[in-house]
Amino acid sequence: MMKALRFHGKEDIRLEDVEVPKCGRGQVKVKPAYVGICGSDLHEYMGGPNIMPTTPHPITNEKVPLTLGHEFSGTIEEVGEDVDDIQLGERVTVQPIIYDGTCGACRDGFINCCDSNGFVGLSGWGGGLSEHVVIPRKAVYILPKQVSLEVGALVEPIAVAWHAVNISPFKEGDSVLVLGGGPIGLAVIQSLKVKKAKDIIVSEVSPRRTEFAKQFGATHVLDPTKDDIVARVREICDGSGAHVAFDAAGVQSGLDQAILAIRARGTLVNIAVWKKEATFHPNRLVFREKKYMGVATYVEGDFQDVLDAIAAGNLRPEAMITSKIKMDEVEEKGFKALIHEKDNHVKILVGVNPSDD
Repeated sequence: MMKALRFHGKEDIRLEDVEVPKCGRGQVKVKPAYVGICGSDLHEYMGGPNIMPTTPHPITNEKVPLTLGHEFSGTIEEVGEDVDDIQLGERVTVQPIIYDGTCGACRDGFINCCDSNGFVGLSGWGGGLSEHVVIPRKAVYILPKQVSLEVGALVEPIAVAWHAVNISPFKEGDSVLVLGGGPIGLAVIQSLKVKKAKDIIVSEVSPRRTEFAKQFGATHVLDPTKDDIVARVREICDGSGAHVAFDAAGVQSGLDQAILAIRARGTLVNIAVWKKEATFHPNRLVFREKKYMGVATYVEGDFQDVLDAIAAGNLRPEAMITSKIKMDEVEEKGFKALIHEKDNHVKILVGVNPSDD
């Protein structure tokens, strides 16, 4: 038996004894080291199940209760049959998307848009908040020697931001507006800095997150409760507005401001997962030929790109880690800390087997 932190329902997570998973053909067994607590985990805890299945998932055939943890690193402790390209003891980060590989989106290479998609740690196949997890070999990426297991647990959220910047029309020298200075917003800032944005303008209320935004490369930080975001962005961007805006906040007021703050033929990229429906007048796009696009997680290649950028020293995300806790402290020092003290935290890591680095 092994310990696993499992979600049973709203405000109901339990550290339980469960069976140790067996490693099969094409799979690897990973001993998780560090696990990041994501906003998705928090939303499930506060009001779920939302995206966690209450009927059998079409790929995993599992439903709540399920083991949590989809942002994680660890070490390889067993390899299954037909796996010959990774060694025991290798330090890895995990790309948690579950996809069928057969739907139209998957055939086009868009595994993040799979008709039946899910995530390790949200949809079944175990999760990082357990002593062992078995996943497909293709889901793990070897950490370069310069990348610690702690930073390895940050690769997943950074890959979300990296992918958003990659598929947006952003190009070197552009001016950009970022809505929200939470973990994804901060990862967007870092990605834009690596890709040589001219102006990185951040809209954020929290004083602590404002400081984080500056630390990670924001050139201007505005407070939407005090500043006229549209006017200030246009002023900074030579009167024209931002080339691209990234919404990592998911609030109506931010959406309204961003649509007006981007220039003619500019693009607003939505990364946020919204809690409720949003509205805007299509004419605000039509008359200035603006675009609104959605992005979802990441595709194959994004994880390796992020790892390469960290290994080269171009991305330095260590300061995103604001606390490290133990698996039996997740509810009190993890979820509740993020609910009641969210302005003081960016990423809380859970040390499951933290001594393997």
